[in-house]
Amino acid sequence: MEFLAEYASFLAKTATLVIAILIVLSAIAGLRGKGRRKGSGQLQVNKLNEFYKDLRERLEGSLLDKAQLKVLRKQQAKAQKQQKKKPEEKRRVFVLDFDGDIKASATESLRHEITAVLSLATAQDEVVLRLESGGGMVHSYGLAASQLARIRQAGVPLTVCIDKVAASGGYMMACIGDKIVSAPFAILGSIGVVAQLPNVNRLLKKHDVDFEVFTAGEYKRTVTVFGENTEKGREKFQEDLDITHQLFKDFVSRYRPQLHIDEVATGEVWLGVAALNKQLVDQLMTSDEYLSQCAAQANLYHLHFAERKSLQERVGLAASGTIEKTLLGLWSKLGQWRV
Repeated sequence: MEFLAEYASFLAKTATLVIAILIVLSAIAGLRGKGRRKGSGQLQVNKLNEFYKDLRERLEGSLLDKAQLKVLRKQQAKAQKQQKKKPEEKRRVFVLDFDGDIKASATESLRHEITAVLSLATAQDEVVLRLESGGGMVHSYGLAASQLARIRQAGVPLTVCIDKVAASGGYMMACIGDKIVSAPFAILGSIGVVAQLPNVNRLLKKHDVDFEVFTAGEYKRTVTVFGENTEKGREKFQEDLDITHQLFKDFVSRYRPQLHIDEVATGEVWLGVAALNKQLVDQLMTSDEYLSQCAAQANLYHLHFAERKSLQERVGLAASGTIEKTLLGLWSKLGQWRV
């Protein structure tokens, strides 16, 4: 036990030193970057057909002998030559990704990707969004959903593929799709609104600490963390939640009129198989299967708008990652971490 205590002390000192160094580096980076204009970023475009072709050719090279491979390559070369003589006009499929956190931070890249797509896409093309999100802030996901609505308004078919989860704000985005494709065990739904906060007012009173809130406007503050919450404030807070929930239900109903909205807008979630029965999704299939099918008939382009991060932001990301790894390592060494 003495050894563990000493080792824990050593790790704690090391973690403190690392964190202190990273804070100093972040501050220096902030001073260097002050006043500099942040770069706008760059749109990266990759043709996914080449990716699928490479996968197939690598497998063919491993499974076929030299004679078989030679015959196959001749056939492919002949077909490619004929295709060049009579070029086939293929439709285009633009593939986007959205990996949502609580603030829907990926919206910043999504908005630029959609702007780029809409500058070229027509009604004969298609946009496929691979969506993963458990939801988050109402206003953040409202903006993300509004970006997707631009695609619908432009008359470009939109397919949303969900492999793992599209719940709450994630489903708010997914419902905009002309077609929703879900993996059989993806999590969907959670059409509801939740808000929670602690209240330590009684603890403050117990230690003779006064906390006063001054407002101009009857409902500028309804419930607080430190102040004494009133029944009237709680009722107003609940009323605001109910209004937001109704707006959420109306939004989903607008894009998925086939839903029995009161049946599915209970805050519950369903796995893909059950979600299909409730018409929350249109088809059970992974995004890989859907895109590989598209690749046989269309040209697939994956778009990603990469934001240019400042030196301060890069240092901050490195610091957060290092701190997380250090703390996880500390807890695991002490035997307090279990999976």
